Amino acid sequence: MALKTRHLGKPTRIPASPQPSTLDRVPNPHADTHYVARFTVPEFTTLCPVTGQPDFAHLVIDYVPGRWLVESKSLKLYLASFRNVGGFHEECTVAIGKALTKLLAPRWLRIGGYWYPRGGMPIDVFWQAGRLPKGVWVPDQGVAGYRGRG
Repeated sequence: MALKTRHLGKPTRIPASPQPSTLDRVPNPHADTHYVARFTVPEFTTLCPVTGQPDFAHLVIDYVPGRWLVESKSLKLYLASFRNVGGFHEECTVAIGKALTKLLAPRWLRIGGYWYPRGGMPIDVFWQAGRLPKGVWVPDQGVAGYRGRG
């Protein structure tokens, strides 16, 4: 079966801004099975919408796919496009979760945005959609709470 993707196997530039239309999906070959797919993004970057200074986060995206999987190259491009635009931590984290949920219609999805301090205070943002199917094992996101230099 030929996949209809815009980015896979093709030279592609990072989009100028995070448009959900950047995201591609592919059929889930195990749509009859409940399992968790995880994407870890330890160097997510965006800009503070007030100061224009860079903000950094460690994102963890877990989902139980239905009929669709997110195509990973398109996800990398989508996430990288945030580096040139301003957005509050909550805005970016929730927008990513909503875009993936709209694209994939997963059985369950959660995103943890573990943001490095801004103004001396880290802001962590968590969002989820759907209910975790019974019996599905989801590991801890594995990101320690912020401790500074201590």
